[in-house]
Amino acid sequence: MKKTILTVTAICLAAVLLCSAACFATASYVHKQALVSGPALSAAPAESAGLKASSLALPSSGGERTAEEIYQLACKQVVGISTTVTGYNMFGQLTKNAVSGTGFIISEDGYILTNNHVVESAYTTGSDVIVKLYDGSEYTAKIVGVEGRDSDVAVLKIEASGLSPVALGNSDEMEVGENIYVVGNPLGELTYTMTSGIVSALDREIAADTNTSINMFQLDAAVNSGNSGGPVYDAQGRVLGIVTAKYQSAGIEGLGFAIPINDAAKIARELIDHGYVTGKAYLGIIVTNMSEADAQRYNSKAGVYVTSVTEGSCAGKADIRQGDVILELGGKAVASTGELAEAKKDYKAGDSCEVKLWRSGKELTVTVTFDEEPSQLEAQAPAAGQEEPRQDPGRSGGDGSEWGSWWDMFGDFFDYYEDREDESGDDRGSFWHFGS
Repeated sequence: MKKTILTVTAICLAAVLLCSAACFATASYVHKQALVSGPALSAAPAESAGLKASSLALPSSGGERTAEEIYQLACKQVVGISTTVTGYNMFGQLTKNAVSGTGFIISEDGYILTNNHVVESAYTTGSDVIVKLYDGSEYTAKIVGVEGRDSDVAVLKIEASGLSPVALGNSDEMEVGENIYVVGNPLGELTYTMTSGIVSALDREIAADTNTSINMFQLDAAVNSGNSGGPVYDAQGRVLGIVTAKYQSAGIEGLGFAIPINDAAKIARELIDHGYVTGKAYLGIIVTNMSEADAQRYNSKAGVYVTSVTEGSCAGKADIRQGDVILELGGKAVASTGELAEAKKDYKAGDSCEVKLWRSGKELTVTVTFDEEPSQLEAQAPAAGQEEPRQDPGRSGGDGSEWGSWWDMFGDFFDYYEDREDESGDDRGSFWHFGS
């Protein structure tokens, strides 16, 4: 009897083992068949083989990456940038302050893209630009070229090889709502910080200063001082833009702005190939705003007040003089320096147009043939022949008198502290560059 029971038990165990083996084999077969016949998995995009700095060709699209993978890419591609701002306080004492920003590698041999305002203090004062990589290595960078008059782009070069350049996306194909990632150095200390968000809006005309309105896209990823010049990645790990500005006011967050990479890449090509953006129209004047209130005070008309004219410039040849007020350029009314800059964008070097002026109580029209704008680096300072506001005619009458100089110094001092109040959270909204 016992022998019979043992025999039956053994047969049952054998049957169970055989069934389990059969089930396992069947499941494995079905799984393999599913892998063979099912839809192919999206492959991660291949690493950029190294963009030629003179071409900056846009790579083809690839599959999505995880945030962790994008961060690993960024650690190879993003750099920290530091320089020094030199200036004088109200007591005439020389002061130096560190400026920190971000950039990213665009070629294996060391070309780096960033914002003009991140390195502006370096080329105006002659201080060094230091580039630091994730592995801790540091390089003194050469400023290849900058464009800070109509945009906010700069290209640097370090002596290195075998670097990991970014892949450039196509910002023309961006859509509101798509996921983006930002990697940079907020506050200049929290290096290689990643934040994420979405593209909030496209084609925002952002007034970077009184002269310049730049086409940017809006994002809600957290960005702060030090993020300037850093990349905005898409979900494939391609760069869609350069972080540039943020709207800051009490109770407002999530309003960051970036230059589309297609716009920046065009400028970068010009800077690498020529050192400046070729063919841009240039008048050769320094200007400031003549408001309605100022116009009434000086018995003039509102427009753009000419504080000085560069000798030998096309403006001088056209008989535009210091003290003139520009009312129209090419038939477009210009009530501010920003509007003058926008109107000038319709022309290239060598083009001609009419300029309506107010002089000594009368209107007159002159014809100007535009020069080509010189390199900003050759000028060494934005004030050297740059069309930007320099002096309020109400302070010194534009004559550079000692009273005007002292007034300007105290005005700059109070402007500085007014800016500091804005930065600390005053409820007046303002756009802020990062890294400045």
